[in-house]
Amino acid sequence: MNQKLKTSLAFAKNLLVTGAISETSRQVEIDICKHISKENSKVIVEFGMGHGNITQEILNTISPTSKLYTFEVNKSFCNHVKNNIKDHRLIIINDGAENLKLHIKEDINAVISSIPFSFFSKEKGLSIIQNAYDLLENNAYYSQVLYTKFNFKKFQQVFEKCEMTSNKNFFTEYIYHCKKVIKV
Repeated sequence: MNQKLKTSLAFAKNLLVTGAISETSRQVEIDICKHISKENSKVIVEFGMGHGNITQEILNTISPTSKLYTFEVNKSFCNHVKNNIKDHRLIIINDGAENLKLHIKEDINAVISSIPFSFFSKEKGLSIIQNAYDLLENNAYYSQVLYTKFNFKKFQQVFEKCEMTSNKNFFTEYIYHCKKVIKV
C-alpha cells in the first residue's frame, strides 16, 4: 500500500482527533511557515503534527540552533514521525495543545497549528489560543490551518492582528496568520 493511501486511511480512522481526512497540501505547508524566523536559537511550537509533513517544512525553515516542540495526541502518529524524521531539533510531545504551559517554560517565536478547533468546546479553543498568546514573543505569529472560516473570530478575540488566506487550489483550506503586537 502506498504512503499516501496509508496516510489517508490513518487520518480517516482518527477523524475526530485529526479533524482532517488527508494531509495538508504542499502550498499550505509553505504558506503556514512563512512567518517563522530563520534567526538562531528560536523556539517554534507545532500543534497537531500528524504524519509530519508540516513538521518537516518547519525543520527545513528554522536555523540549526533553533528547536521545534511538536504536540500530538495520537501516539501512533508520534511513533511514525519519530521513526521517519531524525532531527536533533525536534522534540515530540505526546499530549494536547491545551497542556502547552505544562511542557514549555520559555518564550516562543512562532506557533504552527493544524488542530481541529471545530471539535473543541469554545472554552477549550479559547484557552489553547490564549495560552499560546501568553508564551509568544511580541511581534510573533500563531498560524493555523483549518477547513472553515468559522473559528476566525476566536483568534480575533485574542490577537491584535489577524488575517485569513485560502489556498486557491483547494478552496476549503484556510490559513489564519495572527500576530501578537503589544505596544510598549
